[in-house]
Amino acid sequence: MAEIAQEQPGDHHEVEALYDLCFAPGREALSSYRLRDGVPPEAELCLVARGRAGEAAGAIRTWPVRVGDHAALLLGPVAVHPTRQGEGLGGLLIFEVIERARMAGHPRMMLVGDAPYYSRFGFSRLDGVLMPPPTNPERVLGLALQDGAWDGIGGEVTRTADSTD
Repeated sequence: MAEIAQEQPGDHHEVEALYDLCFAPGREALSSYRLRDGVPPEAELCLVARGRAGEAAGAIRTWPVRVGDHAALLLGPVAVHPTRQGEGLGGLLIFEVIERARMAGHPRMMLVGDAPYYSRFGFSRLDGVLMPPPTNPERVLGLALQDGAWDGIGGEVTRTADSTD
């Protein structure tokens, strides 16, 4: 299907081109991008799926954020080249990032996305977690990577990953 590896510095421009191809113009104006601006991603949780010819067939990135005073990971963006969509590559990238984040000891992960799609990975709506506007609260989803990691966690999502846990 594809070989999945950690994104390397030399992959940056190719991955950005893939995101440009897969997402609408102006994607960087979304609230999730404002949380990423100027913050380095979690390098070990940024993956590229390469096809047989070595091309970037898919990519996923993960960013540190805070929810109130607590560390969380912001998953996304995830993209699959249009010629590779429908093969399960996006799901494979998501499952791989979740597993790597668990193994690394991260407590919780969140994203902004479609609940029916992301529920198959264990994500559910996060009540009381406030993304910067104009994010639809119905699309703010979370996954506990450790038992109870979202219990009692709420508040504004901010750019830094400094936390109490």
